[in-house]
Amino acid sequence: MEGFHPLLTCSSSSSPFAYTFNLSATGSSGNVSSSSSSTHATLWMDCRIWSKLPPRILDRILAFLPPPAFFRVRCVCKRFYGLLFSNTFLQLYLQISQPHHWFIFFNLNKTLKSSYIYTTKNPSTSRGAITTAAAAAATQYCEAYLFDPYEIAWYRIPFPLVPSGFSPCSSSSGLVCFVSDEAGPKTLILSNPIIGNITQLPPTIRPRLFPSIGLAISHSSIDLTVAGDDMISPFAVKNLTSESFHIDSSGFYSIWGTTSPLPRLCSLESGKMIHAGGRFYCMNCSPFSVLCHDISSNTWSKIQAPMRRFLRSPSLIESKGKLLLVAAVEKSKLNIPRSLRVWILQACGTTWVETERMPQQLYVQFAELEGGNGFDCVGHGEFIVLIIRGTDKVLLFDICRKRWQWIPPCPYVVVASSGGGNASSSALHGFAYEPRLATPVTALLDQLALPF
Repeated sequence: MEGFHPLLTCSSSSSPFAYTFNLSATGSSGNVSSSSSSTHATLWMDCRIWSKLPPRILDRILAFLPPPAFFRVRCVCKRFYGLLFSNTFLQLYLQISQPHHWFIFFNLNKTLKSSYIYTTKNPSTSRGAITTAAAAAATQYCEAYLFDPYEIAWYRIPFPLVPSGFSPCSSSSGLVCFVSDEAGPKTLILSNPIIGNITQLPPTIRPRLFPSIGLAISHSSIDLTVAGDDMISPFAVKNLTSESFHIDSSGFYSIWGTTSPLPRLCSLESGKMIHAGGRFYCMNCSPFSVLCHDISSNTWSKIQAPMRRFLRSPSLIESKGKLLLVAAVEKSKLNIPRSLRVWILQACGTTWVETERMPQQLYVQFAELEGGNGFDCVGHGEFIVLIIRGTDKVLLFDICRKRWQWIPPCPYVVVASSGGGNASSSALHGFAYEPRLATPVTALLDQLALPF
């Protein structure tokens, strides 16, 4: 990646990445002196101080920078530019870097604006010879939109190495997982969009159509679970089994060699699986319930959802190691107002407790914009993002501050009218994402690298 150039959409006029020190000098009378403050600020940035810092101290400072600031710093000099390829710096980065609870979104409709922050150089393609339609088809699933909830900023990032015919399905520890669209044994790809690397995993054993896929990456292991949509014939599928992939630093590995039967009469919501507390969770439909896969014991179980017959657009999210369920509640025949609620799964693994409820006035506005089309929900850390289907409306909830906030829509996606009517078509599909310059399991991924 040559640079990290954001298009920022913030409510405030100041730049989100303007890292400054608010210093002031106070005299004996207690009054603030602006001239003294300016002098101190100048001393903070005195090149005679910063230029004499030992490289190891300077590297520790740079390792704390968020990704946008780090990639701007790389433009300063050759040494800073080469930090991304320095094993010493990357090891330091893995030890001291702070987590960033971001989100990554993909536009499944691919209705994009023509302006680009930067383009991917592909020597095998003549840019002038590509029509607009062909370019849209060529860029399918090859770019994403990062959202920083701390600064309310959007970024555009490409996936130039991901081949066509793959769709995003999961994300963990800075890696995004793509799965092959073609029916049959599934091929999965792990990619770090920040540094642009890519690793292809061995294909699954069983042929499937659109399975649910869960990815969990720790400091020393990789776990993948592919469940449901078993192809029992070229024309029929059935939710019968799951198969698992595991590899860790101790040398133990199981490459799709572990299978497990799914609970009877389950109906998985394809493509959505959440990892929390050593287990994978996914929604089960008709009526709503939650399917749980214990990784260590390789067993499946079913958890009853709260108010399961009155839920609408339920979504499972992970927040600080806990499993949350977010859904709209509609009990039209009872004297209970419609609302959007958040439940947390207790340690016993079977009981749900309601923790949050959207303010009624805000829910009325939310429901009016939604118009019964439903919504999608993604959670990460202390943040929950709700996207109203068919619109560019995005609502952010800060769990710690108990604050609901409408955020600016993604500036890179055009909400186009469909079929000549007034309805809009937009399909942002999101995952929790932690931007990382490196992952602890890089060595394991190198062992699995296969040529395309």
